Amino acid sequence: MKKSILLLMIFLLLIPRFSHAESVDEKVSAAFIRDGFVWTKINGKEEKITKEPADYHYPPQWSFDGQWILYQKVPKEKINQNIETKNEVWVYHLASKKHKRITYDGRNPKWSPIENVVAFQSGGVLNVSNLEKFYNIALGVDDFEWFPDGQSFIASSSASLHPDGWSNPKLYKIHLPKNLEKVKSLTENVENFYTIPSELKKGNESLLAINATDFNFSPDGKWISFIVSPTASWSMDSNMVCVLSADGKTFEEIDEIILHLDDPKWAPSKNILGYIAGGGRIVLGFKDKDLKITEMPAFQSQNLTPENFAEMGFTWKDNNTLIVSRVPESEWSNNAEDRPNPALFLIKIGDPKQPQLSHPPADFGDYNPHFIASHLTWLRKKDIADSKVDLWIADADGKNAEVWIKDIEGYAFYVK
Repeated sequence: MKKSILLLMIFLLLIPRFSHAESVDEKVSAAFIRDGFVWTKINGKEEKITKEPADYHYPPQWSFDGQWILYQKVPKEKINQNIETKNEVWVYHLASKKHKRITYDGRNPKWSPIENVVAFQSGGVLNVSNLEKFYNIALGVDDFEWFPDGQSFIASSSASLHPDGWSNPKLYKIHLPKNLEKVKSLTENVENFYTIPSELKKGNESLLAINATDFNFSPDGKWISFIVSPTASWSMDSNMVCVLSADGKTFEEIDEIILHLDDPKWAPSKNILGYIAGGGRIVLGFKDKDLKITEMPAFQSQNLTPENFAEMGFTWKDNNTLIVSRVPESEWSNNAEDRPNPALFLIKIGDPKQPQLSHPPADFGDYNPHFIASHLTWLRKKDIADSKVDLWIADADGKNAEVWIKDIEGYAFYVK
């Protein structure tokens, strides 16, 4: 008997032990920024794919098929000393390892959901590139998003100030012709979609509507969430998350939120929108930031945050489960050591128990949770303002946590 137990122990010791990072490497590829370069991590191997240092203010983006990576850079050196350096948009082909510049000056680039085509803005012009050349599609665009079928865009134009007051922000549906060479008019494919009220109200909160941004479609494509913002300074403290039916007929103000905390997100396969509600920028205190969910088309909302806590970010695990980055409510301090450090908590809708999943060491916090390929990832850093941190990974329940990628800045995942 003792001999059998000994042989079993030896056998178990000889079995290769795979870490959770190794397991996720089989399913997920990552593109990220580190030390002024773009990197990839594919099949567990990190590779620096750019050769010249640059400033990268935005995370890279994967194409729908995982064959291309889009990145934006501000070169360290100007091409011409008489020309101001702009935000260049590039793509990188993994198979050929070749880079291609899409434009010398563009912003807000987004891959098509169905093909290797990139839309981007230059000033107020919406452009589309087939990776060989780009075409002007529409004028006066403030923000946009692809429709899920990849055949059109939802786009916004900002309100403008007139002698008699502000005009209304408007939404448009812009149809994309199959043959881009045949685009002769920048207005013929544009359809008036919805005019946003000049003032939005929800409960005791009212807001002057100037901009509409951050469009996201529900899982079935029947609803569009977006953020309506007032003037620039006011938008630091108060904005309104709204939803509109994809036919442009039903509009609803949902709740007040702030920018630059976390974006509203739809559940994986139900028309339930999650968002962190509450006005007031973080420097006014870690308070009044509650995770809420609203189900369409009933527009019934539910607060999932217990009293005396504030949420810093969240992710959906499934339609009934979320993971949040949470701190005890407290005032802001200019001393980073006196600010609260968040940890990750599990929320099951309808269950009052919300167990803690991560336990960062003293002076560290866990931010930006992201659930992917049955694993939980997050950023561990010393302060909310840190930009260069470590990406951690763990089981779905937070166990067996380990560092997956060190010294990471902006990043994006592609599930194989």
